[in-house]
Amino acid sequence: MTCQKEKPIALFDSGIGGLSLLRHVRDRLPGEHLIYLADSAYVPYGDKSDQFIVERSLEIGQFFIEQGAKAIVIACNSATAAAVSLMRKSFDVPIVGMEPGIKPAMIQSRRKRVGILATAATVASKRFATLVERYGDEGELFIQACPGLVEQVEIISLDSKETHDLLSNYLLPLKARGIDTLALGCTHYPFLLPKIREILGEQIQIIDTGPAVAGQLKRVLKQSGALQERAEGGGIQFYSSHAREELARQIGELWGESVELKSM
Repeated sequence: MTCQKEKPIALFDSGIGGLSLLRHVRDRLPGEHLIYLADSAYVPYGDKSDQFIVERSLEIGQFFIEQGAKAIVIACNSATAAAVSLMRKSFDVPIVGMEPGIKPAMIQSRRKRVGILATAATVASKRFATLVERYGDEGELFIQACPGLVEQVEIISLDSKETHDLLSNYLLPLKARGIDTLALGCTHYPFLLPKIREILGEQIQIIDTGPAVAGQLKRVLKQSGALQERAEGGGIQFYSSHAREELARQIGELWGESVELKSM
């Protein structure tokens, strides 16, 4: 029987945006074996129904269990909002999800004027509404759904005029409202940080919840006795529901090295 500590941690996103979280997990847990799955046959989740996202998340969760995963990380705010509760009921391993960062943004905001960038599915979710209700009264919260941004990251169009125009349309109204803090509510958006910073300037702080999620994952594994505490040596296997040469190239470009991509 494989030792629990030697089993992999599995992460998934609708596409390749979750690589931003994978990077934080790798930095925080360098000795862990990791699996990353891009559900690229169905990207983006942001325009899909909750029912569809739940069905995909459960199917992917079952795939991870078959791979021997000791924990599953939902590296996607939309999938977390729709499916985390049911996944926790369905699988007997820790499930760690994402949140759009409303709480830390409100805590860190000096003037309590916070902007949130998220997908339409996240903004429309009950989980998001609960967060807004819980922390929105602590200041002024300005919510911006961002159709099209995920797709630009998926095709690695990070510096194009179209991407710049989309970001300008979403960010300049928030800047005009006087926000001093911006929370990124999608794992694709950290790849756009240079452009976001270019538009907003240096005075507005930007919250990426990736480091906090990686820290929570480490705590959960330590509490369950499943944490692999080696300082190095963990491998990574990449999967996709739409594995193809072009996608492997795109993942490699964002990840920073060539990757082998397998079919789910």
